[in-house]
Amino acid sequence: MATKTMNVGVAAYDALAARKQPGESFTDVILRLTRSSGLEALVGVLSDEEAERMKGDLRESRARSRARRDRMDARLGAAMGLE
Repeated sequence: MATKTMNVGVAAYDALAARKQPGESFTDVILRLTRSSGLEALVGVLSDEEAERMKGDLRESRARSRARRDRMDARLGAAMGLE
């Protein structure tokens, strides 16, 4: 495999080193981080606690939307004399 040499600052090196998984080379890390696309790019963005909180918020939002839709359906049905 051909190689290229590049200089990176200490902060960049530390950031790559922190994302390096066991058995991975820095090349592997760079390729993994740069070829991610779609939803895979979001893996690890949120902590488990943040993800659970967002799931709960989404469930609550969906429940409120269902309740609002049901109320609107009932009002529309009543207005049209369907109930």
